[in-house]
Amino acid sequence: MKLADHAPLSRLEFHERLKRIGAERYHDRHPFHKRLHGGECSRDEVRAWVINRWQYQSRIPMKDAAFMSRIEDPQLRRIWRSRIEDHDGGVNEGGGIRRWLALAKAVGLDPNYVASGAGVMPATRFAVDAYLRFVRDMPMLDAVAASLTEMFAPKIHAERIEGLLKHYDFADETSLSYFRKRLSEAPKDVEFGLNYVLDHADTLEKQDAAAAALSFKTDVLWAQLDALWHGYVEGRIPPGAWRPGEGLALQGVERAEAV
Repeated sequence: MKLADHAPLSRLEFHERLKRIGAERYHDRHPFHKRLHGGECSRDEVRAWVINRWQYQSRIPMKDAAFMSRIEDPQLRRIWRSRIEDHDGGVNEGGGIRRWLALAKAVGLDPNYVASGAGVMPATRFAVDAYLRFVRDMPMLDAVAASLTEMFAPKIHAERIEGLLKHYDFADETSLSYFRKRLSEAPKDVEFGLNYVLDHADTLEKQDAAAAALSFKTDVLWAQLDALWHGYVEGRIPPGAWRPGEGLALQGVERAEAV
């Protein structure tokens, strides 16, 4: 085999390879999102999505903390820790996971119930745990590459904001603040993560590993929606998962947010 066959892709070519993964595999193509954004989901299907997506949202800062524990370069830690701050917020205010609980309350769920994780589907839990283990255990380049699904997120956030505002009475600027905020937060994470991967994937083997990591992350996101479709659209809710009527907010009673 010729030496050129083992040469890495150029920076531009490798970037294009990563973008193709998103075009082919990102979960904006999943029929559940088409159903959600098109206003076809029932209120309980939306609630099931909010409950199960919480498992992923709440683990993002845990994933980033696990990654940071492996970083010896303090400058890289300084840059990366903003991701935790974006999701956890301060002691008393802000943060993506609090904004997600505002969405939970808007769709009629008790935020404390959602934050407990009690109603999460087994498949959701397994998928999210697999992502945590991946970031904790795999090479750092692979761990960063897996985060690059953020490259494709602005499109889905914009579609979600537009679709939910158009079709659902619970949707307003407060309940959708998580998605609105990510439109401004995600680009800085994408810029750094993408440059890190393009800089460090300097062999064809590393490029293949980074592409596989990004594909793995799209599988994590897709699998969660497969589970939602099976459980709540087709009506095959697994044991232990949330069932309509459970975990609803108490009308007229103020509840302290759980996180």
